Amino acid sequence: MKALVYNGPRDVQVKNVPDAKIERATDVLVRITSTNICGSDLHMYEGRTDMEAGRILGHENMGQVIEVGKAVDRVKVGDSVCLPFNIGCGFCENCERGLTGYCLTVNPGFAGGAYGFAGMGPYSGGQAELLRVPYGDFNCLVLPPDAAEKENDYVMLSDIFPTGYHSTELAGVKPGDTVVIYGAGPVGLMAAYSAGIKGASQIMVVDTHKDRLKLAEQMGAIAIDDTEGAGVERVLELTGGKGADRGCECVGYQCCNMHREEVPNLTMNNLVKTVKATGGIGVVGVFIPKDPGAQDKLAKIGQLAFDFGQFWIKGQHIATGQANVKAYNRKLCNLIHAGKARPSGIVSHELSLDEAPQAYENFDKRKDGWTKVVLKPGK
Repeated sequence: MKALVYNGPRDVQVKNVPDAKIERATDVLVRITSTNICGSDLHMYEGRTDMEAGRILGHENMGQVIEVGKAVDRVKVGDSVCLPFNIGCGFCENCERGLTGYCLTVNPGFAGGAYGFAGMGPYSGGQAELLRVPYGDFNCLVLPPDAAEKENDYVMLSDIFPTGYHSTELAGVKPGDTVVIYGAGPVGLMAAYSAGIKGASQIMVVDTHKDRLKLAEQMGAIAIDDTEGAGVERVLELTGGKGADRGCECVGYQCCNMHREEVPNLTMNNLVKTVKATGGIGVVGVFIPKDPGAQDKLAKIGQLAFDFGQFWIKGQHIATGQANVKAYNRKLCNLIHAGKARPSGIVSHELSLDEAPQAYENFDKRKDGWTKVVLKPGK
């Protein structure tokens, strides 16, 4: 099969590799029809993780079931399915609690497993023609009959839509709340979209990329251009000086200032400044235990100079971590099927798998107009 293989920093290549196959009785084999490039993939692409050479990338996957293991009885050959990026067993303590992003069995010694991701187990990614899905009955979301018609919407259920929604859950967004979101990339845009679904009264999105801020405006958010570093003042102005009820961090450890210099603590401290006293903050941007490639000494060992005194004195609360996709994907799927959600509005490019290396390069450079890339292995 063809697959996108990580060779090393900024070096990915489409290669012919052995076909993915059923390995255990609970596995499902999927022919991939859509697979997204995620901002999290760029951390690995840039060599900022411990991703091993030879691994297949891709954790946002959708396709058609072509084979099932002997122990699979719910999912059928021919089903269109979307796969949560986090792999769960369905029976450990965390999975039973709905915390499938922190499964205790699929990646021994670590809480959580995922496709094609550094440190998240040995599982191959789905930027390929075929994908093996462990615990298929549990991990496959079988899609409605309009799956082909709305494919670019449904593939967003693998990660980006639930992750944006998760940030609003962590922050505690409720109807009528004011919300500030740092980051107008795909996750931030989906957070803004989700805040709208939840009935937020005012949604502000802060970024420096004008093309992405335009998309935020199209979703009904107030776009705040932080190019000159005045984003904090603008949020406070719009909220009468008190700050937003809720805030979402959708950038992560490679956030940059107006000079495009990495400042790992920037968005976290800006959230403390722009969320009101007693407000909630949800963090879904990726922060890692160590970042040897960082310029900042603290960031090298996974630490931040966090304004904890201000955070404490304001009585704010914070929740963090990757989305437990299965906690949200079925309900969000229902919204897509009913025509009440269209997350594909952020898609900027639909390309073949062979075009993936160039797509990674352009996406990594944050070229204008490159917001969300969907790869079509069968194209």
